[in-house]
Amino acid sequence: MPQETDNKGSFPPRRAVEVLSPRQAATPLVFASPHSGRDYPGELLRNSRLDRHALRQSEDSYVDLLFDEAPHFGAPLLRALFPRAFVDVNRSRDELDPRMFADGLPKSADSRSSRVIAGLGVIPRIVADGQDIYGRKLYYFDARRRLAACYDPYHTALKGLIDEARARFGCAILIDCHSMPSAGGAPFRSGEPRIDFVLGDRFGSSCSPSIFRFVEDILTGFGYQVARNAPYAGGYVASSYGRPRSGVHALQIEINRALYLDERRIARTEGFEHLRRNMITLMEKLTAFDAEDLRSPQAAE
Repeated sequence: MPQETDNKGSFPPRRAVEVLSPRQAATPLVFASPHSGRDYPGELLRNSRLDRHALRQSEDSYVDLLFDEAPHFGAPLLRALFPRAFVDVNRSRDELDPRMFADGLPKSADSRSSRVIAGLGVIPRIVADGQDIYGRKLYYFDARRRLAACYDPYHTALKGLIDEARARFGCAILIDCHSMPSAGGAPFRSGEPRIDFVLGDRFGSSCSPSIFRFVEDILTGFGYQVARNAPYAGGYVASSYGRPRSGVHALQIEINRALYLDERRIARTEGFEHLRRNMITLMEKLTAFDAEDLRSPQAAE
């Protein structure tokens, strides 16, 4: 498995993204891990008031390693190598927080989105536990440089993989892979079981119900407790790329970190390998999904 890296050099990170590609595409599936990057730019480490461990609280730690066998089943895996605390690609490019910048933002900036107000815009102001990342204000130039170096390569690669799948198979099925804090999977009511997975399809708008049910049935067959769209219905990626009528389907998967991670130490537990084996089986079963009905009318012509 790939090892952690620690970029102590200067901006930008060595590489922004990596695509693990199959020898031959055999399925319309595309897997993506936007928040598991562990290559921390020196610029972030120097300018943050937090240490590296605190910054890592925002990671979907090691989620990419849960799905890195995707190419074995004929599907690519796209993973961001930069950390979410640096740039969050599951946000609109315009979701910028004016409180973070010493100078003005362009009129196109979406400063009123709920995510920006919460401090979790495309350039995050806080980490997952609510601590401020910076002790000083940034400049808009900093944001533009980060977006060009990290955000744009990720979305260029993602769009390219989706377009390739749709051109080859008549449709594309994006599985957007995330993890959630164990507190997010706590029972909503006393006595209810812990939530292990949350599947998000933007309340039915980002992917076909048949895909949703197929994944849900596999996960419940493993014995996991699966929730639908609560507390996570899917973010910017699901809402922007999921266009079922055009043959592009996006399903967000949130995995409870208690299944595989010591959240205090940010270290894999003994549960990691068991979960990884189940995710390999999930990918294998997904390749048998009959996607004929998912093709858009335009692609079928």
